[in-house]
Amino acid sequence: MADLLLELFSEEIPARMQKRAGEDLKKLVTDALVEAGCVYEHATAHATPRRLALAVTGLPVAQADVREERKGPRVGAPEKALEGFLRSAGLTSIDQCEVREDKKGSFYVALIEKTGGSTADVIAALVPKVISGFPWPKSMRWGAGEVRWVRPLHSILCVFDGEIVPFEAAGIVSGDTTHGHRFLAPEPINVREFEAYETKLREAHVILSADERAEIIHQDAKTLAFAQGLELVEDDALLRETAGLVEWPVVLMGTFSQDFLAVPPEVLTTSMKAHQKCFSVRDPKSGKLANRFILVSNMIAADGGDAIVAGNERVIAARLSDARFFWDQDRKDSLEARLSDLEQITFHAKLGTQRERVERIEDLAGEIAGFIGADKALAQQAARLAKCDLVTEMVGEFPELQGLMGRYYALEEGLDAQVADALAQHYQPQGPSDPVPEGPVAQAVALADKLDTLVGFWIIDEKPTGSKDPYALRRAALGFIRIVLEHGLHLKISPLMQFAMSRLGPTIERLYEGDSRYDLVRSAHGNLLRGDNYLLGFFADRLKVYLRDKGARHDLIDAVFALGGQDDLSLIVQRVEALGQFLDTDDGANLLAGTKRAQNILRIEEKKDGRSYDGAPDPALFAQDEERNLATAMDGVEGRAGDAVRSKDFEAAMGALAELRAPVDAFFDAVTVNADDAALRENRLRLLSRIRAATSQVANFSKVEG
Repeated sequence: MADLLLELFSEEIPARMQKRAGEDLKKLVTDALVEAGCVYEHATAHATPRRLALAVTGLPVAQADVREERKGPRVGAPEKALEGFLRSAGLTSIDQCEVREDKKGSFYVALIEKTGGSTADVIAALVPKVISGFPWPKSMRWGAGEVRWVRPLHSILCVFDGEIVPFEAAGIVSGDTTHGHRFLAPEPINVREFEAYETKLREAHVILSADERAEIIHQDAKTLAFAQGLELVEDDALLRETAGLVEWPVVLMGTFSQDFLAVPPEVLTTSMKAHQKCFSVRDPKSGKLANRFILVSNMIAADGGDAIVAGNERVIAARLSDARFFWDQDRKDSLEARLSDLEQITFHAKLGTQRERVERIEDLAGEIAGFIGADKALAQQAARLAKCDLVTEMVGEFPELQGLMGRYYALEEGLDAQVADALAQHYQPQGPSDPVPEGPVAQAVALADKLDTLVGFWIIDEKPTGSKDPYALRRAALGFIRIVLEHGLHLKISPLMQFAMSRLGPTIERLYEGDSRYDLVRSAHGNLLRGDNYLLGFFADRLKVYLRDKGARHDLIDAVFALGGQDDLSLIVQRVEALGQFLDTDDGANLLAGTKRAQNILRIEEKKDGRSYDGAPDPALFAQDEERNLATAMDGVEGRAGDAVRSKDFEAAMGALAELRAPVDAFFDAVTVNADDAALRENRLRLLSRIRAATSQVANFSKVEG
């Protein structure tokens, strides 16, 4: 067995592209090897700012010999058929074939033997194809060449089994040469196997592993901060990015003026990260940001990095001066005064401006506030101001601070803390691990924001399709669900949808006045509550995903949703949990079996008879004690289960249903439902329908597996 080492050496590869590029190189090469019959043992890809490298171990030196039998036409077949068969088999004469017999007669068989080719030849053929078709998100041409690469490609190292694999790609002849650090060790390096390659690169101040570079940066940054009595502000995304910017990380610390600490800390952290890729540090006792920063250099400087630090300090000072200017300028106008500026920002061409959207969210937040115990006036004020920071200088420079800057400006104006917190939190949650808003005012605004988005895009028929969800509607629905469930809120979604639709009416009418193709207002109710556009069903699907991730059984979720009219998410979850606990008991499991048996009998007989047996049974027609006992049990259980459901005590409802287990079992053991007497049969089917009706108060048992 032999090993392959491939390196594609270029100008600097953007840090954000490196990880994916390494994965793509590994997949493209190994897939092509396997397709050619060259099975390997292990493959590892690496990326630095100037190189993509791939090591593949355990490859055969040559492909295995292949012997293939190919069945051809019958003996005596037309000449044209024989010629076509010979061409496909690579033969020149029918005499090169064997004649064999089967039940249908005699036919020709071509015996094709191929000697396995060299794996080096396979590599020489596939690498140029990989290079020419590499899926860079962005690429360029340089010189007179036609091949595109992320940056100009300088050299290709390709060695297999200790020998150079000769080929030409992108005008470059492959070899065994690489280069170390651009400044610290630029001389050529010749290698013929991976272990020497990695070792010699390290000696030339190149750390091949991105994970190792990140770990060095992280540990050195923490150590440097600790030495100054400070702690590192952790930032995994920045850590990964800086590891992709250097081949030999050197961690240094700089300082900026104390005066800048008057600016919100998130602004300073974001500015230093965005512009200089620098980490922030803070006082571990107070938690406040310190006037220091940590930078990562790609150089071992003769002066210990003093000049590098000084240069970064000058740039940081200029950037933070800009941030302080934005902060000072933005505070000259109140958030309320910026409302009119939102008229200049289009939310969506079919849904109007941000100002129109804010007015809708304000009304919707007030409506929601009444259901969740939030102060209506504060919820509406927060909703009205929620998007105003979008037109500030600071958010224009740092869009990632939207919401958070609204909170700071609100506090500077002396607005209620609940309003300020709502401005910061109303975008939450933006992912499965993101926290949900705290406090009823923030929750009301966040729910209103998400529901307006969902209803609006549903009305204009911009729903998610397959894997495409350009407006993040799945995320909005899941965020809505998480807020409701994690805070135990009770909201009926359907009336809120209808309210949201009514607020969208004027915007839609104005935008599409006179256009019959967009007569959306009059059809909005149907669009959201009927057919393929069923928005409530979309919520149901997202809820199923959420509950399945929490370990709930999918069939129990379906059993609750099958009841219809389920739009209180918290109650749905309570039903599912109570149903699961009930079915885990012997009474629950046995009642499930009896109920499903009753439902199956009813389904068959009602279909056969073309009618329903939902009416009450006649006690006078009961012929056996088991019928009477079941009817008596039903008289007590139906009412108590119904009362428990209405009071939202689903455990009590399940407890009441558990009393049906014994009489149901006894009924099926002793009673023949499809009696010869038609009246008796109908009466017994009506009794079964009572079982179906009683259990359907909590779930549709026919949807439960088992």
